[in-house]
Amino acid sequence: MTDTIFALASAPGRAGVAVVRLSGPDTAAAVRTLAGGLPRPRRAALRRIAYARVEIDRALVLWFPAPASFTGEDVAEFHIHGGRAVREALLTALAALGLRPAEPGEFSRRAVENGKFDLTQAEAVADLVDAETPAQLRLALRQHDGALAALYEGWRSRLIAALGRAEAAIDFSDDGVGETEFAAARRAANEIYEQIQIHTCDSGRGETLREGLRLTILGPPNAGKSSLLNALARRDAAIVSERPGTTRDVVETRLDLGGYLVLVADTAGVRETSDAVEAEGVRRALAHAEGGLVLLLLDASLAEPRAGLPPDLPAPDLVVWNKADLPAPSARDGLCISLKTGAGMEALMAALTALVKARLDGEAPVLTRPRHRHALAEAEAALEKALAAPPSQPELMAEDLRLAMRALGRLTGRVDVEELLDFVFRDFCIGK
Repeated sequence: MTDTIFALASAPGRAGVAVVRLSGPDTAAAVRTLAGGLPRPRRAALRRIAYARVEIDRALVLWFPAPASFTGEDVAEFHIHGGRAVREALLTALAALGLRPAEPGEFSRRAVENGKFDLTQAEAVADLVDAETPAQLRLALRQHDGALAALYEGWRSRLIAALGRAEAAIDFSDDGVGETEFAAARRAANEIYEQIQIHTCDSGRGETLREGLRLTILGPPNAGKSSLLNALARRDAAIVSERPGTTRDVVETRLDLGGYLVLVADTAGVRETSDAVEAEGVRRALAHAEGGLVLLLLDASLAEPRAGLPPDLPAPDLVVWNKADLPAPSARDGLCISLKTGAGMEALMAALTALVKARLDGEAPVLTRPRHRHALAEAEAALEKALAAPPSQPELMAEDLRLAMRALGRLTGRVDVEELLDFVFRDFCIGK
């Protein structure tokens, strides 16, 4: 790339310090013009920043000459005061020097193109920026350290060796060597095929860790679902009323439970009804419960708390009885709470945290994006075809092994890089 780019690498808005990052061939010239010279590499230097004889700020300047930089190009950072006027003056000066504003993810994109890291590690950079919980942070750090890249590149390297054996089976089919090489290639392909199947059959754990596990609160009208959501969120996230049917749509809030991001949803009271609007609310409640955890909240003070619940109600992961402060017609098995007095909430939080950990805990590297799952599905399909090839046609196996290698290569950016870059970096923040 010939352009030199710049961007605000810290959060926008008023702050104590703002960081402006530069990358490209004209970085050194820009620093000399604005700061009067280059500081020592990787050492912060306090400099007077000025352009056209107008002082902008007194700031720290850092210089990272290529290739020992984030992007692999010449990189510099200005650590300036975070007021709007200072930021705008420096950005205007950089534009006047012929540099251009960076596009979303362009710094990380250049790092990938210059071999500083692969696509899975670049995606982990975005995940580090977006991490809200300790579990998301651990997942992003592990991916940034190359756990996924090592797994996928390991499979790809083994497929290269298997392809070599398949090619040998073609070249030496008449020498008695072909059958032995074909069998060896097939064994290797089968091992990788089985490992990919295990890796992808994870119930979407990686995507759930990144995006949050859904926890849907279901129950009949007036059981206290909205009050429970507010108690979990510790704020008034949902409207609470003694009148049944107040909630008609899904109301969602984000919680950190045991270090995991959980999206807790209050829903319309679930019951059989002829009212069209209420029926739509019930439909949305049941639809939202699919694929996540379900908490069924019941009124412990009623003689028949399950009366009127539809037959297609999903099996709950946890049954909770509310209004334990009121006299109960009979004993209730399970977890009892009182949202009025707060009794039982500590036990409820512990139970929810245990459910979340049971669903999401694990040590093996997990795929974290739909892009990964799609490429692995392509590799799996190609390997399935390769395994079906007869020994008399090793060329069929070889072609399908190439397709599987290509699919795995797209995961880390080994092939078709240009085709993937716009897709991967389009949602990055400016400055990364």
